[in-house]
Amino acid sequence: LKVISTMSVGFDHLALDEIKKRGIRVGYTPDVLTDATAELSVALLLSACRRLPEAAEQVRSGGWTTWKPLWMCGYGLSDSTVGIIGLGRIGQAIARRLKPFGVKKFLYTGSGPKPEGAAEFGAEFVPLTRLAEESDFVVVSCALTPATQGMCNKDFFSRMKKTSVFVNTSRGAVVNQEDLYNALAQGQIAAAGLDVTTPEPLPTDHPLLSLKNC
Repeated sequence: LKVISTMSVGFDHLALDEIKKRGIRVGYTPDVLTDATAELSVALLLSACRRLPEAAEQVRSGGWTTWKPLWMCGYGLSDSTVGIIGLGRIGQAIARRLKPFGVKKFLYTGSGPKPEGAAEFGAEFVPLTRLAEESDFVVVSCALTPATQGMCNKDFFSRMKKTSVFVNTSRGAVVNQEDLYNALAQGQIAAAGLDVTTPEPLPTDHPLLSLKNC
């Protein structure tokens, strides 16, 4: 075996140590999904914060009745604080798309400050705990590494606002799913939009799939 090519940006599914040992070359596809992932992140964020799946279901099931001014209102992006975990290519592409919605402040965290990337959005580099506490929206777009595995856990969700929306388009294993389920079920956070899970696909009887706010 001389070459392994993967049609993905991530390569955490490859046994890199063994591959290097055998002198095998690896090809992957950075950049090809940057725009698509950024657009999907915004779509998930808007769907979750404006409760679109819930509202559509209510229309279908007859739950939409008389005028209720605050029914299904959700939360807006205007004057909000958005926290981005991983301000790489995709993180920046997400911020670029969210900025015109009137976001007041961008926070980000990662392995270190990225002043050049952050300058466009006036984004501030902060510790993970502060990002959780101050953000109205948290978007995860970091790589899966030993340092990021299970990073969004009980402690993280307990620091978030009750009105916060959590979006993950990175890797499922960055999130402790049991802790996320509990945070959503107990109203510790408002909603979540997930592109990635552990495992993929989720079993149809998985507890997360029983939640209206996920």
